[in-house]
Amino acid sequence: MPHPPALFAFEGDFQTDLRCIPMAVRHHLDLCGIKLSLKEWVKLGPEQRSAVVALLDGSDPDSAEAVRRFDAAVVAMVEARMGEPPARLPVDPAPAWADVARVPDEVAAKAAAEGVAVTPPQWAALAPLQRFALYKLSRSSHKNENFVPACREFGIPAP
Repeated sequence: MPHPPALFAFEGDFQTDLRCIPMAVRHHLDLCGIKLSLKEWVKLGPEQRSAVVALLDGSDPDSAEAVRRFDAAVVAMVEARMGEPPARLPVDPAPAWADVARVPDEVAAKAAAEGVAVTPPQWAALAPLQRFALYKLSRSSHKNENFVPACREFGIPAP
């Protein structure tokens, strides 16, 4: 399966200036256990933000070695710009989005609220980054209107 792009189409409203943290970057931050706020992301500046996204290029950006390189590069950029390393969070060894056999409750609830049905076979067919994106977009703490556009982009029929 080809690796999804670093930026999804539903993220198109901020692709040029990367003013928001793209899902692929958020995914890798989670894989590394790095907590990077939006304020810190913006402080990195446009060149550094582009450099972070560029770290996701390659044949296997999710490999352990690529994740280690991403971690080291992001920590170095944050330290250079802000004078201290980013905060750390524990890495979840079994995140809900990674379970292909079960649609997480948050995703099912958000889908139902939006008039979308995410079936277990549809969920299982998604790439890991797509499942991560839907999971993050379905959390109650995440206010936006990208859940339905993301479903459409990922081939899940939505209104």
